[in-house]
Amino acid sequence: MCVVQTLCSPCGGGLFQNIECGTSAEKLRFVKFHYGINAVGLGRCRKSLLKPITAKDGRESSLAGDGNGNGAPKYKGISVNTQNCVKNEPDSSFTNHSAGKNVCDLSTNGNSTNILWHECPIQKLDRQKILQQKGCVIWITGLSGSGKSTIACALSRSLHSRGKLTYILDGDNVRHGLNRDLSFRAEDRSENIRRIGEVAKLLADAGVICITSLISPYQKDRDACRALLPKGDFIEVFLDVPLAVCEARDPKGLYKLARAGMIKGFTGIDDPYEPPCGCEIVLQQIKGSDCMSPNNAAEKVISYLEKNGYLRA
Repeated sequence: MCVVQTLCSPCGGGLFQNIECGTSAEKLRFVKFHYGINAVGLGRCRKSLLKPITAKDGRESSLAGDGNGNGAPKYKGISVNTQNCVKNEPDSSFTNHSAGKNVCDLSTNGNSTNILWHECPIQKLDRQKILQQKGCVIWITGLSGSGKSTIACALSRSLHSRGKLTYILDGDNVRHGLNRDLSFRAEDRSENIRRIGEVAKLLADAGVICITSLISPYQKDRDACRALLPKGDFIEVFLDVPLAVCEARDPKGLYKLARAGMIKGFTGIDDPYEPPCGCEIVLQQIKGSDCMSPNNAAEKVISYLEKNGYLRA
């Protein structure tokens, strides 16, 4: 039995709580007084003002065991077996009512243990019907200064004008928040891509056309992100711009710093960029008047989306 007692002082400023648990009636007192309250006077009026509120909990046995010496705690509707697997029935097996199987669905993934995948009746197809589009990831990759962010914005603006929902995951923007703990070392760059890939997967599952704009220099990291999505939902766009053109643009002044040795491990200078070997779209930018405009590049991507049915549910 649990007894909870609450006292408000005559002047309305103090709070005294008395909690009694079990047969031993052990008392835990928590006293909170506002400014100017006399603690002694408050204690004197305890008996006259306290009114107990009694609540019986629904435990079938204590945490120490089930009452039969089995050592596994049981609660009303919930029990824990000796393997620390939680189940919703007090019988000897786990019941998956939706699948009709007796299984323990708790699993381990990486450093996460005892986790359970929960299915929802509203799935990707249901969300796509509302949006009248198909969720996917448009992964724009290329050297620094190749125009990835500019084309991503042009693509998003053009799709928005068509009534389509998009979201851009820009490499620099994500490093302002989610990935601000990561450096530009090789292992951190891989983790940066992995996290963005996982977020992009969630957005695509929500029915959104997710546009990523980041260098993502390593083929293995891009392939790992592709593997996260259903076949066809990862659309890799290679912005093929020569290093000389990117360095001439140098919008952030990073190439100049890299050439001066002030930035180490800079892609294209002292760290490699691995061009895609099987991308869906190549946007080639060359020096001179033949350079493709951002809007024209966006239209080329949109043509691919229309052809493959991503702009309709």
